[in-house]
Amino acid sequence: MNYLDANATTPVDPAVLDAMLPFLREHFANPSASYAGGRVAHRAVEKARGQVAALLGAETDEVIFTSGGTESINAVHASVRALWPEKRDLVITGTEHPAVIESAKRWQAQDGQVKHAPVHPDGRVDLDALRELVRPGSTALISIMWANNETGVIAPMDEIVEIAHAAGALMHTDAVQAAGKIPVNVKRTPVDFLSLSGHKMHAPKGIGALYVSQRVRFAPLLVGGGQEKERRSGTENVPGIVGLGKAAELCQEHFKDGTAERIRGMRDRFEGLIREVAQVHGSTEHRLHTTSSICLPEIDTAGMLILLDRQGICVSAGSACHTGALHPSHVLEAMGVSARDAACTLRFSFHRFNTLADAETAAKAVIETAHKLRAERGDDSMVSFN
Repeated sequence: MNYLDANATTPVDPAVLDAMLPFLREHFANPSASYAGGRVAHRAVEKARGQVAALLGAETDEVIFTSGGTESINAVHASVRALWPEKRDLVITGTEHPAVIESAKRWQAQDGQVKHAPVHPDGRVDLDALRELVRPGSTALISIMWANNETGVIAPMDEIVEIAHAAGALMHTDAVQAAGKIPVNVKRTPVDFLSLSGHKMHAPKGIGALYVSQRVRFAPLLVGGGQEKERRSGTENVPGIVGLGKAAELCQEHFKDGTAERIRGMRDRFEGLIREVAQVHGSTEHRLHTTSSICLPEIDTAGMLILLDRQGICVSAGSACHTGALHPSHVLEAMGVSARDAACTLRFSFHRFNTLADAETAAKAVIETAHKLRAERGDDSMVSFN
């Protein structure tokens, strides 16, 4: 299998699995237990908390373990709405993950107001428009993703944080796609809240983390047993937490060993091979080295996905599908991409276990499959963008 859908999920790193296995076998005790087995599990949780904190440049007590990015996002929005009810405004963009968009609907249903900052055609937020939307005394929270899941476009987070804090607003970022791929440091870029997910960084599904700055108050979404210092109740997923900690540690190592440059080389090789037949969505300069969102004019996305799948090539149509169905991309729509071009868009996302041969094989398959689909339609010409 040629797996090129890492923005949807990543394969678990063997080193992560090895770290987890003892906590699925012999060290299975509840970390809240007072006996020796419980203390072993508790120490493992706290070690992982330190590993995640180190990845983010955070303090250990600023890290809360959750079930993933979606829970972390919902927890932030719910907390801010509850603790600052006098400030009604939430500011997001049209390119956010559905977890933010749906949570924003709940914010609105709770007598809040949601404002949408526009983005430029390259996918980056319009900072001037954002400044106009953010109002001292009325804006409670800005919630903007650090790196987009469909296009890989990286937000100007330093400037966004500055705008938020200048107006007395809090700043949350969905860093699910950014954490572990690019350096993220909450001291240099002082967001108030940050969400991340393990399965986007070679840890298992069902585990994530929420960074909550010591500067701000936080009301828990889940209450009950008082775990996570009463910030997220529920018995801790110890194997998942250990896996996330190990994954965070490995990401830090890979920042230093040239892994990002190697992946960028694959991505750039892929785009170079298909440049005559495809357009790339999103900023060229400010984009994750892992991600390529491409438009193949007049090519049916569903047909392309089926034919690539038969060749063992795993990609997605824009963002990950919901229940196997294809939906128009709200991200591309917000960027001003026509519905016609959005319907011809595929997302390729690379990871550290891919090779240059994977990229070249995929590019060849895309070009040959596009020829085939056009020939079946009676048009075997290829649209050139040179």
